[in-house]
Amino acid sequence: MTINFKDALGVHPEALSLRAERTRVLAANIANESTPGYTARDLDFGAMLQQRIDSETGELPMLGDGAPLYRVPYHPSADGNTVEIGVEQAAFSQNASDFQTSLTFINMQLRGLAKAINGQ
Repeated sequence: MTINFKDALGVHPEALSLRAERTRVLAANIANESTPGYTARDLDFGAMLQQRIDSETGELPMLGDGAPLYRVPYHPSADGNTVEIGVEQAAFSQNASDFQTSLTFINMQLRGLAKAINGQ
């Protein structure tokens, strides 16, 4: 009997990949906080995850899905930079927490599979 890891782990491997990509985007925003004219970006995690799920099931993704979105600032700056450090730090922190949650779930699933394989 073979083990299908895609079925066993569910959506979490894709979620980890997307969370890592979102971490890169948010880190770039934070790093460019003082860059004049820099436009803060973010990813629509839900839409991108749905796009990946749909592409695996054979459904066609919507056009434009998965592209980084530009963030509209609450308080625009005079130099055209749209990075708001508090917003970016909060998004980064939430994303890191969500990444850890998916990673913990995958670890629990793999431990369960190892126990099943070993007959425990």
